[in-house]
Amino acid sequence: GTIAFQKKKMAEQVFNDPIHGHMELHPLLVKIIDTPQFQRLRNIKQLGGAYFVYPGASHNRFEHSIGVAHLAGQLGQALKTKQPGLNITNRDILCVQIAGLCHDLGHGPFSHLFDAMFIPRARPDMREWKHETASLAMFDHLVESNGLEVVMEQYGLIPSEDLTFIKEMIHTDNNNDQESPQWPYEGRTEDKSFLYEIVSNKENGIDVDKFDYFARDCYHLGVQINFDYRRFLKFARVCEVDGRKHICVRDKEEDNMTEMFHTRLCLHRRAYQHKVTKIIETMITDAFLKADSVENNESTITIYKAIDGKTESTEKKTFRLSKAIDDMEAYTKLTDAVFEQILNSTSEGLKDARHILRRIITRKLYRFLGETRLDDPTEIKKLDTIKMDYGMKREDPIDHLYFYSKHNTTRAFKRKRCQVSRIRPTCFSERLVRFVCKKTDLKADPKADPRAEFKKWCKAKGFPEYQVIFINKLLNI
Repeated sequence: GTIAFQKKKMAEQVFNDPIHGHMELHPLLVKIIDTPQFQRLRNIKQLGGAYFVYPGASHNRFEHSIGVAHLAGQLGQALKTKQPGLNITNRDILCVQIAGLCHDLGHGPFSHLFDAMFIPRARPDMREWKHETASLAMFDHLVESNGLEVVMEQYGLIPSEDLTFIKEMIHTDNNNDQESPQWPYEGRTEDKSFLYEIVSNKENGIDVDKFDYFARDCYHLGVQINFDYRRFLKFARVCEVDGRKHICVRDKEEDNMTEMFHTRLCLHRRAYQHKVTKIIETMITDAFLKADSVENNESTITIYKAIDGKTESTEKKTFRLSKAIDDMEAYTKLTDAVFEQILNSTSEGLKDARHILRRIITRKLYRFLGETRLDDPTEIKKLDTIKMDYGMKREDPIDHLYFYSKHNTTRAFKRKRCQVSRIRPTCFSERLVRFVCKKTDLKADPKADPRAEFKKWCKAKGFPEYQVIFINKLLNI
């Protein structure tokens, strides 16, 4: 009986994925996947409003999260095989995979639209709220409500240590600076510091989360990708720098890593910050805000409290969209489906929100007036700006990457300034400000021409003419 249980317990499950092929996942990961809290991610679009612009971008956080868990296991296993001296255990790898699997549990409807556009306006008291904060709360809720601590112990984890470790890899406070002299983490000791760079790398942004979403987003958007994450998995090694171990890559991989950050910028330009994507996301945000301001409306999330494991409909609580983040049971029920919920509602209170969403469906979008680059930091603080960068604000992320050479695989070094190619970019960040008009017909009121207002604003701010996109040409009017 015991042997049969062991065999059943250790059976891995195979997932077929268009990006990574056949992925074998540990049964504990499958247990996590088969919970309501994780299955919720099937109904949250990875690219938010971009699906209204790119017909192929229909993928969801669900498959991305499984892909990150798979790659986290691949990188962990590659380092374990190459460098036995690191003492990476199967328990370590399983924890890293769980962190990869659960890192996006906290995303709301239409992903970044919810935490970057809706919540800051709906809840000014929560301006610092991030989806990672909700990921930690949702992970706790997932483990507790599904009784997974016992299952974790069956598979060799020590919950008192490993739950802390997993949550530290998903998100840590800003105070936990990896460059600080004091070791800031509790889940693993300093000799395992490199494990914290696999899922979410605070050092230079090179992590398996990006490897998956670059490859997956490009595939679904129909955009060519030049960066090959598989080369990184082949050439990654751990080296010690000032008493702390970091993941390094072969020196000859510098161009490949530069291409990775360039891919990130291209994806932002072409898809994530595409002007129509942002207009549609602005409209969805406006609709959510209208719905959120109405008490007792059909956009609220209804929670049916379970009694003795059965749903008892007589005992229920309702939450407004912006309040669902305070209750993980409510948040579990909040997905992209709220779009249709508002769109198909009949209540008078949701009339304004419904009207905005119908405009999206019928393509009567807000009109794009133009954009200009913004360099004045005082203006940046006042306006909602579009940020384009290589992932580390004004810095070149390659400057934060450690390399090793084939002649000495244990000595890590950073690229010297004299070694930087002159045809590389010298500026790594810019801010754009965009203007839209909520009216579809710009000629309706000749006295109030929003295009003229936009030009006047640019002139008053002293923005050079060449920075202003030619509005008439863009609008074809």
